[in-house]
Amino acid sequence: MGGRGGMIDIGDKEAVPRCALARGQIELRESTLERIEEEGIKKGDPLQAAEVAGIEAVKKTPETIPHCHPIPIDDIKFWFEMDDDGIKVECQVKAVYKTGVEMEALVGVNTALLTIWDMVKYLEKDQEGQYPDTRITDIRVVKKKKGD
Repeated sequence: MGGRGGMIDIGDKEAVPRCALARGQIELRESTLERIEEEGIKKGDPLQAAEVAGIEAVKKTPETIPHCHPIPIDDIKFWFEMDDDGIKVECQVKAVYKTGVEMEALVGVNTALLTIWDMVKYLEKDQEGQYPDTRITDIRVVKKKKGD
């Protein structure tokens, strides 16, 4: 009987140090960025919430991406940079395991960006309730490393 695929067998692979860095950004209105800087967001600090949400998402990656192996994560770090256009987010994930952590870093970045959007969406809506200036863009793996 033929199968359609499934998880990749990593049983014979050696556990080695792995690291992945992913990046993305959210474009926001200047007025929204000012409110974030002034700590004037109704739901609280979006960057702090985004970091916590991103960390939780990294740890749950195999629960949402069907073919991802559960990986014992050693470290998760986030960086946020605000500029005139929006907020750039980076997520770095480290583990010593048999497979890479790129998906975990990408899930972390995406979740952090979505959390920021959720917390500021009331400031981003136009009169019709749309988001003409808000977009999440440029999500990618910036770097991955295998071994020491």
